Amino acid sequence: MNIQQISATTSPTEYLSINGRTLAYRTMGKGRPIILYHRFRGVMNLWDPAFLDALAGQGFQVIVFDYTGLGLSDGTPSYNPIDMAADARDLIAGLGLRDVVVGGWSLGGMAAQAALTLYPDHISHLVLLGTTPPGDLAKLAEQLFYDLAGKESYSIEDITALFLEPKSATSRAAAVRSQARIDDRHEELSPPVPVEFARPLLVHGPRSPAFPAEPVLQMLKSTQIPILHIGGDHDIIFPVENWYALNEVLPSVTLVTFPQAGHGPQHQHPQLAADIIASFVRNQ
Repeated sequence: MNIQQISATTSPTEYLSINGRTLAYRTMGKGRPIILYHRFRGVMNLWDPAFLDALAGQGFQVIVFDYTGLGLSDGTPSYNPIDMAADARDLIAGLGLRDVVVGGWSLGGMAAQAALTLYPDHISHLVLLGTTPPGDLAKLAEQLFYDLAGKESYSIEDITALFLEPKSATSRAAAVRSQARIDDRHEELSPPVPVEFARPLLVHGPRSPAFPAEPVLQMLKSTQIPILHIGGDHDIIFPVENWYALNEVLPSVTLVTFPQAGHGPQHQHPQLAADIIASFVRNQ
């Protein structure tokens, strides 16, 4: 199969053994590499294929992976963003990548920020989706996220409330379309993240800071590496208002906010999100 014909629903799973564990990953497209960290309880096949394919269509080599010890990867799992940062570092080294864009959604956005703090020489741009800055927050999360995120499985209503905007008919319809695309992959599915592993992160409920990492905040305040955050105007876990509260102290952060959207803006607007990312990387 020609690499240009490989889509997110057909991309084969590959494996990289490095630093004592094996990372499972998939790649589609060719060009500038972009490595994407997933959300809380996310595995490779839970990205919206339309978003990944749109990025590939914009000239990116898109790389998604399962975190150490989760999905199809082995090793000891951790949801500490500092520990998680090593996954992108090792993919970059093991695959011999250069001039890499690192992205992250939600919890993965925290890991991506940690990666830029720890390994800045490996990263050209940072792309964040529905995540939080470190430090004290101007607006807390909603309890609804904590009530839903620890459920054994998600209904389409749960998915809409968690990742989109149930108040909007347009967003509700986008949730159905996005989930249908995700469900279209049937081969080499990554096992779900065990709920017993994930639930302990939810017991504290809304808190400030959500990401207590002072070195990461200092990096954001001093780096000249271009950073893009794409969010929704009603993100129930990581309100976009917390990024705007730091406007005057983040010299390289560009903020884009979609209206009538929630925690997963790239699933509601896959092509638009990919277009914005591509333009940002080309022009910054």
